[in-house]
Amino acid sequence: MALESYKVDGFYDELFRKDGVAHAAAQPLIEQIDKLTRNELKRRQKQAEDILYQSGNTFNVYGDKKGTEKILPFDIIPRMVSAKDWAKLERGIAQRIQALNLFIQDIYNDQKILKDGVIPAEMIFSSQCYLKPCEGLSPPKGVWTHISGTDFVRDSDGEFYVLEDNLRCPSGISYVLENRAVLKRILPTAFQTMKVRPVSDYGDHLYRTLKHIAPNGKDDPNIIVLTPGIYNSAYFEHAYLAQQMGVALAQGSDLVVEDDKVYMRTTAGLHQVDVIYRRIDDEFIDPEIFRPDSLLGIPGLMRCYRKGTVALANAPGTGIADDKAIYAYVPKIVKYYLGEEAIAQNVRTYICEDDADRKYVLENLDKLVVKAVNLSGGYGMLIGPKSTKAEQKEFAAKIKARPRDYIAQPTLSLSRCPTLCGNGIEGRHVDFRPYSLYGEEIFTLPGGLTRVALKKGSLVVNSSQGGGSKDTWVIGEDGVANV
Repeated sequence: MALESYKVDGFYDELFRKDGVAHAAAQPLIEQIDKLTRNELKRRQKQAEDILYQSGNTFNVYGDKKGTEKILPFDIIPRMVSAKDWAKLERGIAQRIQALNLFIQDIYNDQKILKDGVIPAEMIFSSQCYLKPCEGLSPPKGVWTHISGTDFVRDSDGEFYVLEDNLRCPSGISYVLENRAVLKRILPTAFQTMKVRPVSDYGDHLYRTLKHIAPNGKDDPNIIVLTPGIYNSAYFEHAYLAQQMGVALAQGSDLVVEDDKVYMRTTAGLHQVDVIYRRIDDEFIDPEIFRPDSLLGIPGLMRCYRKGTVALANAPGTGIADDKAIYAYVPKIVKYYLGEEAIAQNVRTYICEDDADRKYVLENLDKLVVKAVNLSGGYGMLIGPKSTKAEQKEFAAKIKARPRDYIAQPTLSLSRCPTLCGNGIEGRHVDFRPYSLYGEEIFTLPGGLTRVALKKGSLVVNSSQGGGSKDTWVIGEDGVANV
């Protein structure tokens, strides 16, 4: 039995209860895995890795001297989410996205939330994510964040907590879709006996979301995916999503602005573009407005956007809502705009710009996780319990010098999931990023990217720091078809 010696070690486990008995939703999966020998599991693991590499689903780690192209490590033992847990997550995500959209609209227009003192104005205007050129913008249909990813962790109490919001150009959905396709080949019997909700229709949902914002309600809009190019770490995903939707993949050099309209160069001449799903950061999309040295964007794009001749997803300026310091105010944002308590709770967050919070953080660096507000991918982080005195001293100096640039949170007891490790199966810490689309309504794909910290005891799940991924199975209620 492959899992007979598995131990939860006191952590919340995604497949097993603390007494070692499988969660009800996971029982059929555990039975399937236990029918396999360790060698058979390893053989299927190797088969999965080979399929992913052959598909070209690779990424780059900038500055990595060991090589530029690699697959995201994938573990074939899936993570499971019960129907009950998913229903609450889905409600919490939709509420959060709705409130954050209202917040972004307000911040770049009337700024009522600042006038009412709910958020200090200096927190907004000191943020690197606040873009003055976006003042006065009102995107098509009032939606700023058409595509978003919400990062969750599950603590020792079994509850999910939001770790951060990703509202600019969230990546990783291609791993969700590819992981599922691979696992259906590797563990087919499990899918035949369990009601796992589908993820394969994401491309259709994405296309409908983008079509919804087309200028003048065009029935057959010209939609493109805008990529920085082949050297971008997520280039495979850009090409993959374009293929899934049946639309063109373009770079900035393929596009031109004429008469305040965006056109794509084709072999048949210029073809007007109606909707751009951009995978280029705000500051690079239009050298006339943002960085004049950008070679990735299209001069005049923002002028077209303001005139309504082209739609952008996501809208420029959305980053103000996923600044890690603004994140701390999201429960107040939900209450202010919707008059409701937040369903999805934040992790307790200390804002180093605040004098009392900063004092507490500096006195407890050995217990807290400190994050730079404008960095991601596991960079600019101090994990207090695993840090040295020298590292704590270094971060104390950084916080004192630029307090606005840092937040801190308690070190959580992240949930774990059984993971193949060498010749055995051991628990490894995981997080969870569901993906949502905001078109006519808010849709959250019933699944998501489960990232796993492959190093024993590590809490850092980011791929750039050696993390991997798992397929995420959301279990449906009776009557949901197997996939």
